[in-house]
Amino acid sequence: MYPLKQSPANYNSRLLSSPYLQETHTLPWKKSWKPSCKKFNSRAATKCIIQPSESVPLMNKKSVESVVQETERLTEHKVLRRSSAANSTPLTPIGFLERAAVVYGNCSSVIHNEKTYTWSETHARCVRLASSIVSLGVKKGDVVSVVAPNIPAMCELHFAVPMAGAILNNVNLRLDAKAISNLLQHSESKLVFVDYQASSSVQEAVSLFPPNLQTPILVLITEDNGDDNQINGNDDHYKMIYEKMVENGDAGFKWIRPDSEWEPITLNYTSGTTSSPKGVLHSHRGAFLIAMDSLLDWSVPKQPVYLWTLPMFHANGWSYAWGMAAVGGVNVCLRRVDGPSICEALRKHKVTHMCGAPVVLSMITNYLGGKHLDSSVQIMTAGAPPPVAVLGLAEKLGFIVSHGYGLTETGGPVVSCTWKKEWNNLPALERAKLKARQGVATTGFAEADVVEPETGASVKRDGTTNGEIVLKGGSVMLGYLKDPEGTSYCMKDNGWFYTGDVGVMHPDGYLEVKDRSKDIIICGGEILSSVEMESVLYSQPAVKEAAVVARPDTFWGETPCAFVSLKEDVKDKPTEKEIREFCKARMPLYMVPRTVVFMAELPKTATGKLQKFLLRDMAKALPPKSIVSESDKIND
Repeated sequence: MYPLKQSPANYNSRLLSSPYLQETHTLPWKKSWKPSCKKFNSRAATKCIIQPSESVPLMNKKSVESVVQETERLTEHKVLRRSSAANSTPLTPIGFLERAAVVYGNCSSVIHNEKTYTWSETHARCVRLASSIVSLGVKKGDVVSVVAPNIPAMCELHFAVPMAGAILNNVNLRLDAKAISNLLQHSESKLVFVDYQASSSVQEAVSLFPPNLQTPILVLITEDNGDDNQINGNDDHYKMIYEKMVENGDAGFKWIRPDSEWEPITLNYTSGTTSSPKGVLHSHRGAFLIAMDSLLDWSVPKQPVYLWTLPMFHANGWSYAWGMAAVGGVNVCLRRVDGPSICEALRKHKVTHMCGAPVVLSMITNYLGGKHLDSSVQIMTAGAPPPVAVLGLAEKLGFIVSHGYGLTETGGPVVSCTWKKEWNNLPALERAKLKARQGVATTGFAEADVVEPETGASVKRDGTTNGEIVLKGGSVMLGYLKDPEGTSYCMKDNGWFYTGDVGVMHPDGYLEVKDRSKDIIICGGEILSSVEMESVLYSQPAVKEAAVVARPDTFWGETPCAFVSLKEDVKDKPTEKEIREFCKARMPLYMVPRTVVFMAELPKTATGKLQKFLLRDMAKALPPKSIVSESDKIND
């Protein structure tokens, strides 16, 4: 099954022969903001090879041959021939763990509840666990899945699974049984580690497998060695208990290094906030590069105390699941992510660093209620453009906010709002507006640009001309699992990965995301940015969360519909009319939401992303408003 076993020189033939990327599946492509290439014709399509990015070695044969010939010519005539081994060891983040065991062996590695491990203990546990995975019949290139929250087992499995030669697949905890079953079948998972709280969902998921399809082996993860309540009733479904696998493993096991750094290390499914999830394959090389790049760009020092609020199943915790080993950091694990739990962990463990989506940042600031942190905390936020009001409040309370942009397909943030010293002297509101921009390509990433989708030409750097955000760099995915058409749709021959996100480029070269392509609202021919409207809504003192989506309209085509949750301590709750009047004073009339819906809590993914596809369905189901004249509509 494992496709990547040829010599490092033959990148193209190796990867393009991969069954992971060659099996074809027709995707129901939906109309986006603006097509980034000709509309895909599934009927006319034949089984094709991937149209790749130059950031990974997925090139056509002609380009590969020319590159190889030129490299050989330069090698032979201008430099010494390279060694066959000494300078060609495959890059992999797994080596971070071995180094951590030597350099930081007696230092804390993982803290969860009252349990603490050192880096030497974590290394030993991962080695034994990897040997036990192999003993269960898992072979090199097999997929091993994990359904668990941010607990010590998640930290360990990020190393143990690839140490066994397998591909790690972290499954979103919030998926229902049917969705989990589909992912396990699509990935052909051979082994699934299951947290006891997700046990019933995974058991149901496995029961939905077709009779002719072999089900994966299940291993139960219990909490701190478990108790009878966690284990009883599960014996018939589970091959083994997690801690028993660790205890019974071979301490002398020699972990399986990749033959090539282009071998897959992870399979991450996209969150599905905008469409059906897709399986994203990342290589050992890409994981190594994004981990090192993320540490460098965020200026992470040695031995930070890192609080896990960002789910590790989301793009491997933006690579910090491996990165903390590189710097000997302390992983403070948090099973439950809410305001009280986060703030207690910040105080108790003297946390220095954490990551989270803007909604998580809003959750923390709302809980603190104006109370300043005991000591400053570095927080990296990404996943959605952060409202200026939330950024400003967070910094007042003692958070040092860094802002990045990336996707599952890039392995984590690869664009960051690199701060300039001269900005420190600006007023708070101006600083927050600058920090709300996504920024420039990180140090270890190649390029980021905003282009006109049909021509590929860079848009004007005027901060207003919209285009599609494109990226190029070493951590871009290998491709979508079993989906060469989907891969070629977004990874072009010219080496760019087309994100589908809408953005602008400012005169100073800093990129700003304006919207997801599917979140753009077209009202009477005007293109409206939901992000801009949400930013205004967040500045309303009573608003806790806000999301704006398109609501079908027979006259305008679409109108903006705002979903809002209010802060719990607000006594005089604003009405729909008051919210709209607030917006009218701060944005053009054509952008003001025509509808405001109040909810106790907006639907979110486990990573804190608002699930706008659910809100769009709600907006479509809303009863039609009373009919008014066209002149009234225009004046409104």
